[in-house]
Amino acid sequence: MSDQVISARRACALFEAKVCAAAFCLALLLVERAVAAPPINTPAEFAVILDYETGEVLFDKNGETPTAPASMSKLMTVAIAFEMLEAGELSLDDAFSVSEKAWRKGGSKMWVRVDTRIKVRDLLRGVIIQSGNDACIVLAENIAGSEEEFAKLMNRKAREWGLDDSTFANATGWPDPEHKMSMRDLATLARKIIHDYPEYYEIFAERDFTWEKIEQSNRNPLLDGFDGADGLKTGHTDESGYGVVGSAVRDGVRRIVVVNGLGDEAERLKESRRLMGVAFNDFVERRLFDAEDSVGAAQVFGGEAPATPLVVAEDVEIIVHRAQAREVKAMVVYNGPIAAPIRKGAQLGVLQVTFDDSTKTYPVFASENVREVGFFGKVALGAKKLLLKPEKTPEAEEEPQSAGKIGV
Repeated sequence: MSDQVISARRACALFEAKVCAAAFCLALLLVERAVAAPPINTPAEFAVILDYETGEVLFDKNGETPTAPASMSKLMTVAIAFEMLEAGELSLDDAFSVSEKAWRKGGSKMWVRVDTRIKVRDLLRGVIIQSGNDACIVLAENIAGSEEEFAKLMNRKAREWGLDDSTFANATGWPDPEHKMSMRDLATLARKIIHDYPEYYEIFAERDFTWEKIEQSNRNPLLDGFDGADGLKTGHTDESGYGVVGSAVRDGVRRIVVVNGLGDEAERLKESRRLMGVAFNDFVERRLFDAEDSVGAAQVFGGEAPATPLVVAEDVEIIVHRAQAREVKAMVVYNGPIAAPIRKGAQLGVLQVTFDDSTKTYPVFASENVREVGFFGKVALGAKKLLLKPEKTPEAEEEPQSAGKIGV
């Protein structure tokens, strides 16, 4: 744990006016946040690296911008089917009928035949492994009655699942001005699929699938080129460029990488593998404080003690790029001085941990009781107040207190 450092603000003028305290606090925070973004470059127009366990975005390049997702949006079609399977509304052995629309659909195909029936377990492989547009339409029509109604269902589920930068016009990812997803939404959706449907997620790791005597290999370039990769989905149209949503697990740590807007298959293969390597090799997880550690102290007014130690109730852990490991800073912020009495366990402020242009906050609590001073103590405080100039009268104000620059 780093040494606690009392801020210059508190040391110089504990009882200055609120406006000065607020200005200082803002200036200090601006300095603390002046940390460069992770030193990662990519030719992809859009890219996100996500930590699976925490859901924390480790790297973002235009990650919140809605763009054409191509076949990567088939993950939404698959996720809806998975949800229905999990709820018992569908069975893997349910047989769905093939319409002429599905049969005629262009682009990548499972090669379904009109007026036949195909089990859900096969259709899912036709979507996941073969990226079949026809298989997507068969699922959509049999689940919702039509692809148009299924698109409405996709939009409802997007709102329900927090995919706020996504809108859907079809089940396939076919180019449409109303069909957009952000890379963050794709990463969030991938995380949901992995977490909520582990039984069905295993399909993403299958290397090939044969239908109508036509064998097709899984298009995911990570499966055979990155140790630990086990999903998810590629995409390509002229509008979107080449993209992939990928996930891998190593030593119990799982990361998700999403890229889009690459120039060709070769670049997608190279860049997806490189960024997945970055996701594991360039980021480290560090624990800054253990639960119940003291991270600072709050000044007390009218108490038997002049200050009370502040503790965190949970472990304070971060994932940071190795190049920025020594740029992590922590600061306690509270409204003080705090009037006694103070109860042990009362939340008195927050710990702000700043790194990589972002700030995480953790509540801090009084680690002990502080009783109010008695009668004679109050008389002494009153006398002290009378001796102070009017502008020095103590007021409650936001007190920043550095918990130190933490090298991790």
